[in-house]
Amino acid sequence: MEQIHVIGGGLAGLTAAITAAESGARVTLHEGHRTLGGRARTTDGPHRANEGPHALYRRGPHWTWLARRDLLGPVVSAPPLDGLRFRFRRDGAARRVPPVALLRLARRSARTAPVDADFRSWATGQIGEEGARAAANFAATALFHHDPGALSARFVQERFRRLASLPPEARYPVGGWARLIERMAAHARGLGVAVEAGARVDTRRLGELARTGPVVVATSLDSARTLLADASLTWESGRTVLVDLALRTRRGDAFVVSDLDAPGWLERFTAQDPGLAPAGEQLLQGQFPIGPDARRAEGAARAEDLLDLGFPGWRERTTWRVEALADGRTGAVDRPGATWRDRPSVVRGDGVFLAGDQVAAPGLLSEVSFTSGLEAAMLAVKAAGRRSGSGVDLNRT
Repeated sequence: MEQIHVIGGGLAGLTAAITAAESGARVTLHEGHRTLGGRARTTDGPHRANEGPHALYRRGPHWTWLARRDLLGPVVSAPPLDGLRFRFRRDGAARRVPPVALLRLARRSARTAPVDADFRSWATGQIGEEGARAAANFAATALFHHDPGALSARFVQERFRRLASLPPEARYPVGGWARLIERMAAHARGLGVAVEAGARVDTRRLGELARTGPVVVATSLDSARTLLADASLTWESGRTVLVDLALRTRRGDAFVVSDLDAPGWLERFTAQDPGLAPAGEQLLQGQFPIGPDARRAEGAARAEDLLDLGFPGWRERTTWRVEALADGRTGAVDRPGATWRDRPSVVRGDGVFLAGDQVAAPGLLSEVSFTSGLEAAMLAVKAAGRRSGSGVDLNRT
């Protein structure tokens, strides 16, 4: 069988590389950075923060796939007692319970939400204007978007339902997402995948690789647009301020503060994984979506509002703080009238396939990267088999 090249060593790229190798292909993974992971990286040092407040969702498509290969590793959920420390910001004050309207909407199947209507209008008809606004802001946890109410009702309700499920779906890889990436990379190498880190691929190099076999481009959509010189590779994403900080531990701190007045979320990740920070400290991660013309300081100010509500005296207790702006790197969002099928196709022609979190594949957040990586790899293997005239075994995946 011919060679298959995978460009990009994040979750999508590693999924594609493993899938192709398990089907018997010779695979080379090209990563422009010195380390693998993409947005699934975790900071080094005593404070181990993911690049954004990530979680695995137990009912997601990659859960079984990872577990079957013994790649899931140790994962944890929030301790039950910390669930009692969930706080909701509503009308500027901290509340211990969500509005009843949110609980009512969580019982509505996503299939009842229209694709063509915006979430705000549809939810207002279900639970009233005030409830719809709170639900949209709560759903921003899985959207990273400054105006969730303007997005497709079906798209938002699918995510709202999973966020509000009981018991919670969210699980957290012990040690951060970098540990999951390390296991996937080791598995790929064990299957014979050649990993070339620090090997940035440009358009000329892409042409050379494509002459030797199919190519899976598993980069951000912006990078893929430049690499493939294809102006059609665009889709809307979010613009989000990421805030990470460590505080000296204090009894009574909140576990989560969810902003229902505006899109925003702050979570104490050491509640479930104390090893993410030194003894006596706790690690918090938050995300605060801002509009296209807003400045990063706006998101940081909203983060501090939530800190004031859930973590009294946080300024004096802060031992470490990092802020970043994730612009167009937070996954695809669908406007009314669009679904995941309308996003850029996995198939790009001439033996080139696309994977990533803004590609035409189903799922929630990282699940889109996984499902597109899986699909791209299987199509690449099939294309390689046609070029070489050999049979392929897609049942191995």
